[in-house]
Amino acid sequence: MGKTLKRSAAFSALARALAAGSRGGPSLGARLAALPRMLRATARGEYDGGLRLALMTAATAYIVSPIDLLPEIPLAVFGLADDAVMVTWLAGSVLAETERFLEWEARRSSTIPGHVVS
Repeated sequence: MGKTLKRSAAFSALARALAAGSRGGPSLGARLAALPRMLRATARGEYDGGLRLALMTAATAYIVSPIDLLPEIPLAVFGLADDAVMVTWLAGSVLAETERFLEWEARRSSTIPGHVVS
């Protein structure tokens, strides 16, 4: 239970930092709203985020899985370190990828579809 509380505290701190606009990028709401669009665009082959999304999915599965590479009970602090590294990497990856997707989406919306006439 302590592990779950520490994870939720880390995520709430991350949410507060994003909501405050500490990075100057899109808000947390804009990023969360972009996730389903990013998944759809990737599934359709329009956006090239397939491998990155697969890695983020694997990291999420590892974090929520009860099976750890380094178990917490016998290894104490070292057992939590692998989870902390994964949460940090996942948070950074989600921030970077949603920002990248939103930029791609903005560039895409400014392009006029059609054919080149010579």
